[in-house]
Parts: sequence; structure tokens; C-alpha cells
Amino acid sequence: MPAIAPRAPYPLKTVALGGLMAMAQVAVAQQADVPTLPDVTVGSTLAPSTLDQTPASITVVDGERARDRQWQVNLSEALPGVPGLLLQTRQNYAQDQQLSIRGHGARSTFGVRGVQVFVDGIPSTMPDGQGQISNIDLSSAERIEVLRGPYSALYGNSAGGVLNVYTERGEGAPRVQSTFAVGSDGQKRLGLKAQGESQGIGYVISASRYLTDGWRRQSAADKNLLNARIDTRVGADGQLTLVASHVSVNAQDPGGVTPADWAANARAVAQNPIDYNARKNTRQTQAGLTYERRIDSANTVRMMVYAGEREIVQYQSTPAASQQAATSAGGVIDLKRTYGGMDLRWAHDAEVAARPFSLVAGLAANVVEEDRRGYNNFSNGVLGVEGALRRKERNTLTNIDPYAQVSWRFAPDWTALAGLRWSNVQLQSRDKYIANGNGDDSGSTGFHRVLPVLSLQHRVSDSANVYASVGSGFETPTFNEISYRPGSLPGLNFGLRPATSVSAEVGWKQRYGFGDAVRGEWTAAVFQTRTRNEIVVADNTGGRSSFQNAGRTRRQGLELSNTTWIDRQLQLNAAFTWLDATLSQGFCDAKGATCVPAGKRIAGTARTQAFLSLDWKPTSHWRAGIDWRHVGAVAANDVNSVRAPAYGVFGVSGAYTARFGGWKVDAFARVDNLANKKYVGSVIVNEGNGRFYESAPGRQWMLGVTAAYQF
Repeated sequence: MPAIAPRAPYPLKTVALGGLMAMAQVAVAQQADVPTLPDVTVGSTLAPSTLDQTPASITVVDGERARDRQWQVNLSEALPGVPGLLLQTRQNYAQDQQLSIRGHGARSTFGVRGVQVFVDGIPSTMPDGQGQISNIDLSSAERIEVLRGPYSALYGNSAGGVLNVYTERGEGAPRVQSTFAVGSDGQKRLGLKAQGESQGIGYVISASRYLTDGWRRQSAADKNLLNARIDTRVGADGQLTLVASHVSVNAQDPGGVTPADWAANARAVAQNPIDYNARKNTRQTQAGLTYERRIDSANTVRMMVYAGEREIVQYQSTPAASQQAATSAGGVIDLKRTYGGMDLRWAHDAEVAARPFSLVAGLAANVVEEDRRGYNNFSNGVLGVEGALRRKERNTLTNIDPYAQVSWRFAPDWTALAGLRWSNVQLQSRDKYIANGNGDDSGSTGFHRVLPVLSLQHRVSDSANVYASVGSGFETPTFNEISYRPGSLPGLNFGLRPATSVSAEVGWKQRYGFGDAVRGEWTAAVFQTRTRNEIVVADNTGGRSSFQNAGRTRRQGLELSNTTWIDRQLQLNAAFTWLDATLSQGFCDAKGATCVPAGKRIAGTARTQAFLSLDWKPTSHWRAGIDWRHVGAVAANDVNSVRAPAYGVFGVSGAYTARFGGWKVDAFARVDNLANKKYVGSVIVNEGNGRFYESAPGRQWMLGVTAAYQF
């Protein structure tokens, strides 16, 4: 039996409790001096609440701030200062960015796993937990919310954290704008947006195209994005919202490189991606309709329905020799998905024992129909073309999850919250490719679990709140992870079990001020998650990965964030994360050749992260900023034999705004990696050929202009 690491002492908890007591004294002492800050309402909780009254770790990023002096292409531009969130740009648009929250999702080599993603209430995460973020339009985002901790469990399967993006609502007089930017490595972006309100109908329509030659060879990309939202009132108490989006990405795939190749040349590319012209074409179109109606002063109902389709054709760099086995799926993926779902919700406000009480109950259901084919990536001696058929199957993924939440302010300064979700995930595969040595791999499996959440919040003063919460979550294997059995055995890996976890968190939120010149807000949270049956790589050979369960893991850490405004001209933002994500129980790979002992860091995680930025706005015309981002060493494989080095990089930016009648013109510039530092932008976790590193670019520049006209 694999050894179990002894439980570490808990100095973090002791320090946290002592620190929170000290914070309470500071909060009371400063209460009279706290200036007024605008309340921010968050939508990531089942019942909307103000940010400081929410018993969970939530960071809200304003859309205007996320866009200011940025490309508006990658989500990593908008969220560098979110504690607990590791969002790395691969410089590879054939793969999504590397995203994890408190270590959840760190094992993903493509796309997003272990974290739920929603855009205007529509899930970008499939029922099995596989998600993507390429359809997020930063140009029209009103705000982005990042939810961390136990409360995430109320989102169901694979909710180690939640990312919610909300599109702006069209209001006021019609307004049109155009943005054009150019930069290093042939980067160009053209954006168009129209918004406003006419005859009770609000509208926002945003379209953009982004082109790049790429930092490395074989990394050019062409991304086109369209996003729209329409709002209208239905009667006196109803609201109808229609959202629709389309994304098209054609991108080459440079893959990763070995640490030695990266050390020799940061722009290095392995030969296989070039020989096979590795690339990926993605198309996705979706639409959703939300109707919300207040029945009376105590009851509200909400219904959301959506549907979409997604097509992917990916030419991998898998060597021809690795595709000779009868069980190989080839080196070309041809995937077509149609998907849809609904979310029905009822909210009720009342009083219990003369104290405010609220109840939310609902039902979420989603279905995905997937046609998946695989082909050789060679034919008649020509590489990088579609060859013989090697895989053909029809897959169905569904979930039906009822959920409920109650909240009761049982005393003037105390609020209790309890939530429950029953998550039920079903996977079915019908194999249509049966050949000698490759039998019928059809099959089905299902996973279900009750996910409870409890929290308690105490208002220490008018400006400070402390909360504690605990919850249970689970993460099912994705369909990709059950696609292969360890040891190259035929059939799907239906023996793979979901990982289950218990999370606890204690947090603090406070607003502060010193006279009329300084105002701000800061948060702190300590957390721990213990997981059983963690899903890890069992084998990674021949261009495919198989997975297994690996006993127990522990994720614990500390998050701090602060925003300070000084004399209305300076804004200081700071964030810090310390994460201890380790194996509590060791495991061996499918062949027994490599064993990972207890105590090793979970691959894809960094021990520390930090962010610091200073923005200066001396007049209504000028603004400038400087920022610094640090990421600690990242373990690239389970045995921790390779770690991407820690790094810290600076960025500077500036802008000038001019107004002429109805026109507003904004010229902006930015330089990233100011010191031209060589560093690894992201890692491909457990890459079978040792090509773990995806290099970050050196110094990068960008110039742009936005012209807007208000009618």
C-alpha cells in the first residue's frame, strides 16, 4: 500500500484565527473614518447579494478596467490580480489558456477542467467537467466574477472554482466605437461595437478579429469573435434577455519543448509539430434566452434555456509509428457537438422569527451529443493530412441537478446559509468503429453525489465582515479521461471514479479609510481542501493519456487582496497567494515503473503568486500604470523532477483621451515583460515526451486607438 504522509501541524490555522481577531479590533477602530464606496452586487451566488455581504471568496473585475490599455484577447489580461487564480497564457491559440483555482484544474493539458465557466448564465463547461474559454468576449464584458472556496460546490460537478462573465447591458443613447491595435510578432486586432437603447430595447453588439504570426514558429492564429445581447421589459414585472455568440479560431500548434531545448533557445519548436503541420480549427455558435419575472413582493421566478454547436478539427503531431497499434485513435480529431440545457429557479423572501429569510430552489439540466471521429495524420507518405479512419463514436453526456439554498439573518449581525445540490452525471458511448484488434468499446457509466454547503457570517462593524464556510464537492472524469484504459487495454476506462473533496474556508472583508484622501478595501482567506480519489495520469505514451485514481491530496493556503484609492488620482492593487497543494498518499503509474511518493507537489501548481499594480490618473485626459506579476516555480510532472522556474515580470502602459463634440478618441500603448526576461509561460503537465515547457515571449509592445461616437 502506498505510504501516507503524516498530517502536518496547523500553524496556518492558528495564525489565521489570531490574525482575524486582530483585524476585528482594527475594523472597529477605523469604523468612523471609512468613506463611502459603491456597493457591488454579485450574481455568482444563487441569490444576488452585495460583495461584502457574501460569505464566500469572490473577486469582481470591472469590464472597463479589464479592457483599459489591453489587447482584449486573452482572459489572462483581465485577471492577473485575482488571488487563488493561476491563469497562464500558452502563446498557443490551438489550446486554451492554463487555468486553475486553488490547484483545481491544474492537471489539464488543454481546455479547462475542475473549474466551472459560465458566460451570461450559459455553461461553457460540459456536464463531464471539460470546459473552454475561447468564446469569452472581453470587449463587451460588463464584469467578471471569480468564485473560490466551498460555495462553488453549489455549481455541481467539477466546481473547484467558478468563473462567471456577464455581458454589458445596452443603455442610453446609441453609441458606436471602433478599436484598432498593432503589436509585436505581427499582432493586429480590429474591434467594432454598437450599444444603446431604443424604444425599450437595450442592445450590445461586439465583433472583433485578431491576427498574430506568433512568438514561436508554427504558432500563427486567426481569431474571430461575435457577441450580442438584447434586453427588453415584458410587462411591468418581467425581463427578457437574449444572448448570442460565435467564435472561430484557426491556429497552428507549436506544442511544448524540453527544458534543455528551452534553455538553449526560448523560441524553439520540436520538429514533429512542423513536420505534421499541427493545427486546430474551432467553430462555435450558441444562443440563450433568460426570462425573469417578479410575481409579487416575495416571489421571483427565472428561466434560462440555451442551445449551441461546436466543431473542432485538430491535426496533432503524433508520430506515424505511434499510430500503428490497432487501438490507436490516430492523429486527427474530428469532433462535432450539439448541446443545450436549461436552468429553472424560484426565489422566495420571507421572515422567520421576525428576521429576514430567503429560499432559492431550482433545477439545472444539460445535454451534449457528440460525434467523434479519429483519422491517421498521414496518407501515402504525406504528413499532416487526413488519412485512414481510426475512430468513430457517438457520445452522450447529461446531467440533471436539483439544488436549493436558504439564508437566514437570525440576529442583527449574524447570517447563516445552507445549500444543497444533487449532482447526477451520465456518460454513454456507442462505438461505430470495430476492426481486428479493436473491438466494440461501447458502454455507459454514471456518477452522482449530494453536495452540501454551510456558512456563517458575522458583521463585525459597518465596514467589516468575517465568515466561515464548509462544503463537499466532486469531480468526475471527463470523457477524454475515460477514453483510454491504462496499459493500452481495449475499451473505455469505466473503472475511473470521481474525486471527492471536503473544503473549509475562513475569510475577512473590510473597507477602510484615512480622512478624505485614502479609501480602500481588502480581503483575506485561509482555506483547506482534502480530496480522495484524485484523478492523475496512469500512462502517457503514443500520443494518448490514460488516467487512474491516486488516493488522497491536500490543498491549503492563504489569499490576500487589497485595493486602495489615494486622492482620486492613484489606485494601488495588490494580491498574494500561498498554496500548498500536495499528495497525502503516494501512487505508482500503470506500469509500476514510476512511483510518486507522498508529499510531492500536485503537478501544474505554483507555491506562490503575487501581483502589484499602480495606476495614475492626473487629469481626465491622461492615465498611466505599472504592474508586476510573480509566479513561483511550477511542478511540470507528478514526480516533481521538472519545475518551470519562478519568474517576475513588469509591464507599463499609458493612454490619452480626447473629446470632440460627440467623439471620444482614446490612444493607448503598452509594453509587457519590460526587462525582456526569459521565462516559461505555462507547462504541459506530464507531457509524455518530456516537452513540458511552453515559452513566454520576450519584451512585447502594443499601440492602439479607440474612436467612439455618441449620438
